[in-house]
Amino acid sequence: MRQAGSIFRAVICAFLLATCTACADIPLFGDLFGPSEPNAAAQMPTLEAHIYTLVQEQRRKLDPKSATLALDPELVAIARRRSSEMAKSNSFTGSGDPHASATMLMAADTKFQGLVGENVAAQHFDRQTVIDANAFAQRFVDGWLASQPHKENLSFPDYNRTGVGAAVNGDTIYVTQLFSTDLGMPQGASAPAPQVKAVASPQQGKDDSEKVPLRGDIMPSGAR
Repeated sequence: MRQAGSIFRAVICAFLLATCTACADIPLFGDLFGPSEPNAAAQMPTLEAHIYTLVQEQRRKLDPKSATLALDPELVAIARRRSSEMAKSNSFTGSGDPHASATMLMAADTKFQGLVGENVAAQHFDRQTVIDANAFAQRFVDGWLASQPHKENLSFPDYNRTGVGAAVNGDTIYVTQLFSTDLGMPQGASAPAPQVKAVASPQQGKDDSEKVPLRGDIMPSGAR
Protein backbone atom coordinates (compact mmCIF):
# COMPACT_ATOMS: atom_id res chain seq x y z
CA MET A 1 0.00 0.00 0.00
CA ARG A 2 1.41 3.39 -0.91
CA GLN A 3 1.66 5.70 2.05
CA ALA A 4 1.16 9.44 1.85
CA GLY A 5 2.33 12.02 4.34
CA SER A 6 1.88 15.78 4.65
CA ILE A 7 2.83 17.71 1.54
CA PHE A 8 5.42 20.47 1.89
CA ARG A 9 6.33 22.96 -0.82
CA ALA A 10 9.84 24.32 -1.15
CA VAL A 11 10.27 27.48 0.90
CA ILE A 12 12.61 30.28 -0.15
CA CYS A 13 14.91 31.39 2.67
CA ALA A 14 13.87 34.30 4.90
CA PHE A 15 16.78 36.45 3.73
CA LEU A 16 15.62 36.27 0.12
CA LEU A 17 12.05 37.15 1.07
CA ALA A 18 13.24 40.08 3.16
CA THR A 19 15.31 41.54 0.37
CA CYS A 20 12.64 41.06 -2.28
CA THR A 21 9.62 42.64 -0.62
CA ALA A 22 9.44 45.09 -3.53
CA CYS A 23 9.31 42.20 -6.01
CA ALA A 24 6.02 40.65 -4.90
CA ASP A 25 4.80 40.34 -8.49
CA ILE A 26 7.79 38.23 -9.55
CA PRO A 27 6.95 34.48 -9.58
CA LEU A 28 8.81 32.39 -7.01
CA PHE A 29 10.88 29.39 -8.08
CA GLY A 30 8.14 26.98 -6.97
CA ASP A 31 5.71 28.63 -9.37
CA LEU A 32 8.21 28.53 -12.23
CA PHE A 33 9.33 24.93 -11.91
CA GLY A 34 6.75 23.31 -9.62
CA PRO A 35 7.44 21.87 -6.17
CA SER A 36 10.70 19.94 -5.84
CA GLU A 37 10.69 16.38 -4.56
CA PRO A 38 11.87 15.98 -0.95
CA ASN A 39 15.23 14.26 -0.57
CA ALA A 40 14.13 10.82 0.63
CA ALA A 41 17.68 9.44 0.68
CA ALA A 42 18.66 12.02 3.30
CA GLN A 43 16.07 10.52 5.66
CA MET A 44 17.51 6.99 5.55
CA PRO A 45 19.94 7.37 8.51
CA THR A 46 17.07 8.75 10.63
CA LEU A 47 14.87 5.83 9.58
CA GLU A 48 17.62 3.37 10.50
CA ALA A 49 17.96 4.95 13.96
CA HIS A 50 14.21 4.78 14.60
CA ILE A 51 14.06 1.10 13.57
CA TYR A 52 16.98 0.28 15.86
CA THR A 53 15.25 1.97 18.80
CA LEU A 54 11.86 0.37 18.15
CA VAL A 55 13.37 -3.13 17.84
CA GLN A 56 15.19 -2.66 21.15
CA GLU A 57 11.90 -1.69 22.79
CA GLN A 58 10.04 -4.67 21.32
CA ARG A 59 12.72 -7.11 22.46
CA ARG A 60 12.37 -5.85 26.03
CA LYS A 61 8.59 -6.19 25.87
CA LEU A 62 8.73 -9.72 24.44
CA ASP A 63 11.47 -10.91 26.80
CA PRO A 64 12.86 -8.60 29.50
CA LYS A 65 15.92 -10.84 29.72
CA SER A 66 16.86 -10.30 26.06
CA ALA A 67 20.40 -9.14 25.45
CA THR A 68 20.76 -5.49 24.51
CA LEU A 69 21.60 -5.09 20.84
CA ALA A 70 24.82 -3.20 20.21
CA LEU A 71 25.22 -1.48 16.87
CA ASP A 72 28.05 -3.27 15.09
CA PRO A 73 29.84 -1.20 12.38
CA GLU A 74 30.46 -4.30 10.26
CA LEU A 75 26.81 -5.32 10.42
CA VAL A 76 25.67 -1.77 9.65
CA ALA A 77 27.90 -1.64 6.57
CA ILE A 78 26.64 -5.00 5.32
CA ALA A 79 22.99 -4.13 6.02
CA ARG A 80 23.35 -0.90 4.03
CA ARG A 81 25.05 -2.72 1.18
CA ARG A 82 22.32 -5.34 1.17
CA SER A 83 19.57 -2.71 1.05
CA SER A 84 21.38 -0.81 -1.72
CA GLU A 85 21.56 -3.98 -3.80
CA MET A 86 17.84 -4.58 -3.30
CA ALA A 87 17.07 -0.98 -4.23
CA LYS A 88 19.13 -1.16 -7.43
CA SER A 89 17.38 -4.33 -8.59
CA ASN A 90 13.96 -3.50 -7.03
CA SER A 91 14.00 -7.02 -5.64
CA PHE A 92 14.53 -8.68 -2.27
CA THR A 93 17.00 -11.08 -3.83
CA GLY A 94 19.23 -8.25 -4.98
CA SER A 95 22.40 -10.02 -6.02
CA GLY A 96 20.50 -13.27 -6.59
CA ASP A 97 21.25 -14.73 -3.16
CA PRO A 98 18.51 -13.96 -0.60
CA HIS A 99 21.03 -14.58 2.19
CA ALA A 100 23.93 -12.70 0.62
CA SER A 101 24.42 -10.52 3.67
CA ALA A 102 24.93 -13.46 6.03
CA THR A 103 27.35 -15.02 3.57
CA MET A 104 29.27 -11.76 3.30
CA LEU A 105 29.57 -11.48 7.07
CA MET A 106 30.79 -15.02 7.56
CA ALA A 107 33.29 -14.68 4.71
CA ALA A 108 34.66 -11.46 6.21
CA ASP A 109 35.45 -13.12 9.55
CA THR A 110 36.50 -16.73 8.97
CA LYS A 111 36.95 -17.38 12.70
CA PHE A 112 33.39 -16.36 13.54
CA GLN A 113 31.35 -18.97 15.40
CA GLY A 114 27.70 -18.16 15.94
CA LEU A 115 24.44 -17.11 14.36
CA VAL A 116 23.44 -14.42 11.89
CA GLY A 117 19.80 -13.52 11.25
CA GLU A 118 18.36 -11.19 8.64
CA ASN A 119 15.06 -9.31 8.30
CA VAL A 120 14.27 -7.41 5.11
CA ALA A 121 11.23 -5.39 4.03
CA ALA A 122 10.11 -2.72 1.59
CA GLN A 123 7.57 0.11 1.66
CA HIS A 124 6.25 2.42 -1.03
CA PHE A 125 5.86 6.14 -0.44
CA ASP A 126 4.62 9.25 -2.20
CA ARG A 127 7.66 10.92 -3.71
CA GLN A 128 6.05 14.35 -3.35
CA THR A 129 5.80 14.07 0.43
CA VAL A 130 8.36 14.34 3.20
CA ILE A 131 8.97 10.94 4.77
CA ASP A 132 7.90 10.60 8.39
CA ALA A 133 10.84 8.44 9.50
CA ASN A 134 9.24 7.48 12.81
CA ALA A 135 5.95 6.38 11.20
CA PHE A 136 7.74 4.38 8.50
CA ALA A 137 9.99 2.74 11.09
CA GLN A 138 6.91 1.70 13.07
CA ARG A 139 5.36 0.11 9.99
CA PHE A 140 8.55 -1.80 9.19
CA VAL A 141 8.78 -3.18 12.73
CA ASP A 142 5.05 -3.94 12.90
CA GLY A 143 5.35 -5.89 9.65
CA TRP A 144 8.18 -7.99 11.04
CA LEU A 145 6.27 -8.65 14.25
CA ALA A 146 3.30 -9.88 12.21
CA SER A 147 5.49 -12.50 10.48
CA GLN A 148 6.59 -15.40 12.68
CA PRO A 149 10.03 -15.98 11.09
CA HIS A 150 10.83 -12.26 11.20
CA LYS A 151 9.55 -12.02 14.77
CA GLU A 152 11.78 -14.93 15.81
CA ASN A 153 14.81 -13.11 14.43
CA LEU A 154 13.81 -9.83 16.05
CA SER A 155 13.08 -11.35 19.46
CA PHE A 156 15.74 -14.09 19.78
CA PRO A 157 17.16 -13.20 23.22
CA ASP A 158 20.75 -14.30 22.53
CA TYR A 159 21.32 -11.86 19.68
CA ASN A 160 23.51 -9.06 21.03
CA ARG A 161 24.73 -7.25 17.92
CA THR A 162 22.81 -5.66 15.09
CA GLY A 163 23.07 -3.47 12.03
CA VAL A 164 20.31 -1.59 10.19
CA GLY A 165 20.57 -0.34 6.63
CA ALA A 166 18.04 1.52 4.47
CA ALA A 167 18.12 2.54 0.82
CA VAL A 168 15.64 4.16 -1.55
CA ASN A 169 14.97 3.84 -5.26
CA GLY A 170 12.11 5.69 -6.92
CA ASP A 171 9.09 5.37 -4.64
CA THR A 172 10.30 2.37 -2.62
CA ILE A 173 12.33 2.13 0.58
CA TYR A 174 14.24 -1.09 1.27
CA VAL A 175 15.40 -1.98 4.77
CA THR A 176 17.68 -4.70 6.12
CA GLN A 177 18.31 -5.51 9.77
CA LEU A 178 20.97 -8.06 10.69
CA PHE A 179 21.24 -9.78 14.07
CA SER A 180 24.26 -11.67 15.34
CA THR A 181 25.68 -13.50 18.34
CA ASP A 182 28.67 -15.74 18.89
CA LEU A 183 26.65 -17.74 21.46
CA GLY A 184 29.64 -17.52 23.77
CA MET A 185 31.56 -19.91 21.52
CA PRO A 186 35.35 -19.46 21.26
CA GLN A 187 36.89 -18.48 17.96
CA GLY A 188 38.37 -21.15 15.75
CA ALA A 189 42.14 -21.51 15.99
CA SER A 190 42.45 -22.27 12.28
CA ALA A 191 39.24 -21.67 10.36
CA PRO A 192 38.54 -23.49 7.10
CA ALA A 193 36.95 -21.97 4.01
CA PRO A 194 33.75 -20.06 4.85
CA GLN A 195 30.67 -22.23 5.15
CA VAL A 196 27.21 -21.09 6.19
CA LYS A 197 24.59 -23.44 7.57
CA ALA A 198 20.99 -22.31 7.05
CA VAL A 199 18.59 -23.09 9.89
CA ALA A 200 14.83 -22.68 10.20
CA SER A 201 15.02 -20.47 13.31
CA PRO A 202 17.60 -18.88 15.63
CA GLN A 203 16.65 -21.35 18.37
CA GLN A 204 17.36 -24.29 16.08
CA GLY A 205 20.72 -22.76 15.27
CA LYS A 206 21.48 -22.43 18.94
CA ASP A 207 20.43 -26.01 19.61
CA ASP A 208 22.60 -27.24 16.74
CA SER A 209 25.58 -25.25 17.99
CA GLU A 210 25.43 -27.08 21.30
CA LYS A 211 25.79 -30.41 19.50
CA VAL A 212 28.60 -29.77 17.00
CA PRO A 213 30.68 -26.74 15.99
CA LEU A 214 29.02 -24.61 13.30
CA ARG A 215 32.38 -23.93 11.70
CA GLY A 216 36.08 -24.02 12.48
CA ASP A 217 38.11 -25.65 15.22
CA ILE A 218 36.90 -25.09 18.75
CA MET A 219 39.61 -24.12 21.23
CA PRO A 220 39.59 -25.46 24.80
CA SER A 221 37.40 -23.54 27.23
CA GLY A 222 39.12 -20.39 28.43
CA ALA A 223 41.77 -20.48 25.71
CA ARG A 224 42.45 -17.44 23.54
